[in-house]
Amino acid sequence: MDGSNQTSLLMDFILLGLSAHPKLEKTLFVLILLMYLVILLGNGVLILVTILDSRLHTPMYFFLGNLSFLDICYTTSSVPLILDSFLTPRKTISFSACFGQMFLSFAMGATECVLLGMMAFDRYVAICNPLRYPVVMNKVACRPMAVGSWAAGITNSVIQTLQAVRLPFCGDNVINHFTCEILAVLKLACADISINVISMVVANVIFLGVPVLFIFISYVFIIATILRIPSGEGRKKAFSTCSAHLTVVVIFYGTILFMYGKPKSKNPLGADKQDLADKLTSLFYGVVTPMLNPIIYSLRNKDVKAAVRNLVNRKLLTECPSLIPRLPECKTPKFLTVFMGKW
Repeated sequence: MDGSNQTSLLMDFILLGLSAHPKLEKTLFVLILLMYLVILLGNGVLILVTILDSRLHTPMYFFLGNLSFLDICYTTSSVPLILDSFLTPRKTISFSACFGQMFLSFAMGATECVLLGMMAFDRYVAICNPLRYPVVMNKVACRPMAVGSWAAGITNSVIQTLQAVRLPFCGDNVINHFTCEILAVLKLACADISINVISMVVANVIFLGVPVLFIFISYVFIIATILRIPSGEGRKKAFSTCSAHLTVVVIFYGTILFMYGKPKSKNPLGADKQDLADKLTSLFYGVVTPMLNPIIYSLRNKDVKAAVRNLVNRKLLTECPSLIPRLPECKTPKFLTVFMGKW
């Protein structure tokens, strides 16, 4: 039987997910849905203010806007599928939809790795060569850097997905995952996958290893420059400009290292528990990191907080006269004032 006929026998995959834990599925549905809404709101607001507020038309916020858009795309490619699997007894996905979802997730993940490296370079130039920053990090340079990040991630995803979709699938069609994660899908192929494994190893070196090395070297120079600043206030101000990016990098790569670097249990009972832990770790990695990114970048960022306040006030001033014509002026609601003050 040739590869095309073998694959034609298997038009649908079954996503196993947490089928063995139905009570946990209901709890996770509510939790993941709330986190997804926070992701859409937080990253959407960041994109909006970086476009509308002229004070945020700088390279750092340009890359941040790209990161927020990327996080929305990444979660939207997987979270709706996960939420649907929590509610549907028969957790099936078509062959084409499975590889479409795989392509999007792979593309967004690889793009984020490259983009974080570009953001590290931006912080390196800003702190280590501040006088040259306007020349080096201008619009002519920033746009190709962002486009290159997206192009590299999409190209890598096209290669990996095409190699996977050409494999014959003629046996078990149960994917032991929430989504069409490429490693879980490759296990179902009834053919030699050594080429796919080698290709993924090379891609991991390029899209994980190289950016991590680049970020590490950048921060070695950044920290060395900060330590040479004579005043404590100057050192604090310089470090605050890169602390958000460094936090995001640690969370992003730290979670990847935890997921794929920890030892596997050889005990059958321990393996079942570890399988559940691996699934939950993967699940929360896909939603927690995109949810934390806008919080981390805006929590202690005065420019972003001021831009959000201006956006809220502008919206209220625009809409309130038509909604409440008898009031002479429209004031910011008390709960928003308190929230923004604490935030």
